[in-house]
Amino acid sequence: MKISCTKNDLMHAVLSVQKAIAIKTTHPVITGVYFSADQDLLELQATDYDIGISCTIPAKVEQSGKIVLSGKYLQELVRKLPGDEVNISSDEENKMIRITAGSAQFNLLSIPPDEFPVLKPFETDKNIIIQDHVFKDLIRKTVFACSSDEARPVFTGALLETDQQSKSIRMVATNTHRLALKQIKNISENKPLKMIISAKILNELAKIMTSDQQQDIKISWHKNQVGFQFDKIYMNANLIDGQFPDYNRVIPSNFETVATISTDHLSEAVERVALLAKDAEYNVIKFQFNKNELMITSNNPDIGKACETLPIQLTGKEIEIAFNARYIMDILKNIDHDQITFSLNSSLSPASIQPQDDEEYIYIITPVRTK
Repeated sequence: MKISCTKNDLMHAVLSVQKAIAIKTTHPVITGVYFSADQDLLELQATDYDIGISCTIPAKVEQSGKIVLSGKYLQELVRKLPGDEVNISSDEENKMIRITAGSAQFNLLSIPPDEFPVLKPFETDKNIIIQDHVFKDLIRKTVFACSSDEARPVFTGALLETDQQSKSIRMVATNTHRLALKQIKNISENKPLKMIISAKILNELAKIMTSDQQQDIKISWHKNQVGFQFDKIYMNANLIDGQFPDYNRVIPSNFETVATISTDHLSEAVERVALLAKDAEYNVIKFQFNKNELMITSNNPDIGKACETLPIQLTGKEIEIAFNARYIMDILKNIDHDQITFSLNSSLSPASIQPQDDEEYIYIITPVRTK
C-alpha cells in the first residue's frame, strides 16, 4: 500500500470508527483498525463483533493494499501529526507501516489483515430511509430513559418500530421507572419494522452523524442485526433479543389534574432544589400542585431544606407528589417547547410530561413513595 490523504479526512475516519475497536479480547486483530485503499478511496474499519463501523474518505492511491494498525495509539498519533497531508506506505517484507507527515515519521508494526472480519453491508429488502436529523431527534428524546442494568438486556435498548396505519415511526425507551416515547408521523416509508437497539449503539450513532447538511440514513435489518448507512459511513450492530414490554399499558388514558408550566423556569427550579437532594436516598424532591402555583421542596436531614415556587395554570384538583429529581431534569433537557404540560392522577400513580400541544412526544414517570 502507498497512499496520501489529508490529515483532517484521516482524523475524521479514525474518530468515526474508534468506538468499535475491541479492548479486552483474545483476538488481537480486532484491537486494530483495518485500512483498505483502492481507486482513490481509503476505507477504515473497526469491530468488536457487537458493533462494526466503517468510514470511507478520498485519498491519492499510488498502490492499493490492505493493512491493520493497532488502535491503541492511532487517534493520538494522527491528531499530533504536523502539516496537512499524511503519507502511509507498507513494507510487506518487514511487516512495517510507515506514516509520514511533515518532518515526522513513524514506523509501526502491522497486524495480518487477512484475519480481520471485514464489514460488508448485508443484502436485504428489509430497509427504510429516514432523514438523519429526524433519526437523531428520536434518539435524543428517548434513549436517556434506558436502563444501565445489563442483567435485564431488553431495558438497555430502545424499541424502534413503524406503525403502518398511522404512517409513523416511533422510538420508545424505559427502565421500568420511566418511559420516553417519540414518534414522527407521515413518513414516506411504510415497511413493518420492530427491533430493540442497544442504547450504546444509538448514542454512538448520534455522535458520528455530524453533517451540517440534512441527508438520508438507510436502516437495514437482517436476522439479529441492524445496519445504518449514511455519508460514507456504515455501522452494523447486533440487535437485543427479547420481548419489549407493552408500553401502551403504562400510559394513562386520561388525567384528573393538568398543569401548564414554563419549561425553562421548571428546569432551573428543579436543579436548584435538587442540590439538597443529591445525597439523599432516591434523590427525592416533592411537588405540591396548588391552584395558581407549584411548590417544589427537598429535605435532607444532614444538610437542610430547599423550597421554590413557580406560577402555573392548573386544571383539576390540587395534588402533592414526589419524584426522583434526575428523572425530571433528564426530560426537561430534551424538550424544545417553551411550555410543558404536567399531567397527574394521584400521588402514587404515573404522571406525564409533554411539550405543550405536542402529542408525538410523551414522558411517563413513576412517583416515589414517601410515606
